[in-house]
Amino acid sequence: MKRRKVLMTVALALLVLLGAIAVWVLTNVERSERPIGFQLVRATGPGGEALPIAVWYPTSADPRPTTLLGATLLDVAWVGPVAGRELPLVLISHGNGGGPGSHADLAMALAGAGYVVAAPLHLGDNVQEQDGMARAGFWSGRNAELIAAGDYMTTQWTSRGAIDPRRIGAFGFSAGGYTVLTAAGARPAMAAVARHCSGAGEFVCQVLKAGRSPLLSPQGAAGEAGFRKDPRIKAVVVAAPGLGFTFAAPGALRDVRVPVQLWAGAADDRVPLASNSDVIRAGLAPQPDYHLIAKAGHLSFLVPCRLLRPSALCSDPAGFDRSAFHREMNREVVRFFDAALGGVAR
Repeated sequence: MKRRKVLMTVALALLVLLGAIAVWVLTNVERSERPIGFQLVRATGPGGEALPIAVWYPTSADPRPTTLLGATLLDVAWVGPVAGRELPLVLISHGNGGGPGSHADLAMALAGAGYVVAAPLHLGDNVQEQDGMARAGFWSGRNAELIAAGDYMTTQWTSRGAIDPRRIGAFGFSAGGYTVLTAAGARPAMAAVARHCSGAGEFVCQVLKAGRSPLLSPQGAAGEAGFRKDPRIKAVVVAAPGLGFTFAAPGALRDVRVPVQLWAGAADDRVPLASNSDVIRAGLAPQPDYHLIAKAGHLSFLVPCRLLRPSALCSDPAGFDRSAFHREMNREVVRFFDAALGGVAR
């Protein structure tokens, strides 16, 4: 009898613990007011290799909080049917060492607003592998991968008929911001990297050195001649862009003829304003929709940390509320794309 009471007490304690864990998990999931479908697909990269892409979209299926993407738990309908027709498409380019989950909350917000969202995993420059920086053509390769993702979504994706190919936008963070700008028509002077990094201690220079980038040599720029403009991209959002100093030459941003929304963190010590966002802002005409965020650091633009909280990704300057900021930023990004691409009836 005594042993039975002990077992019942232990079982009850376990049930309470499991219930508490379930509640904690459910309160730390990324969700949308409208049901979101989700898929992981594989396109063909510019060199013939497999290019993984995460895809979010509106659906009529019931979502479940069971999909873990990176450190973020998503409340989505796995491979649910696409709901809607002639939907705009937004491509997302992550930063160095990131992945499709780096901006999962923004992807959820856009899909909840009626957009199809596609985020490729940049090859050799993601959370799993970071050895690509040593090869020639690494930066123009990012540009080609983003364009390849757009090609796949509009010509090969099983639900491509739901996309309006006349309404495509792009979002990029850090190195992804640089990638998006080149796809929108920016022409970087890659020889500027060796000059800039010979006397600057900027974070990107440290990253390039650690990655054994050929761009640190004056001759290395010759390997980065393959940047292409994608005329399908009709609007871009750029957050904390890196390598902005490569756009300092007169006319470097002249061919970016689409609306631009630019975000920067006032406390960002990785991509200093003076050599990055300020350069881009000054070179764009007309001027971008500019948002300078007080107290925001570089990592503050990554998805808010909920279920898992790796310290390397979840540290913000004192007094900064990343979750509150992202609610504001996501609303503004949706508003911007709605205005630039025509939005979705909802």
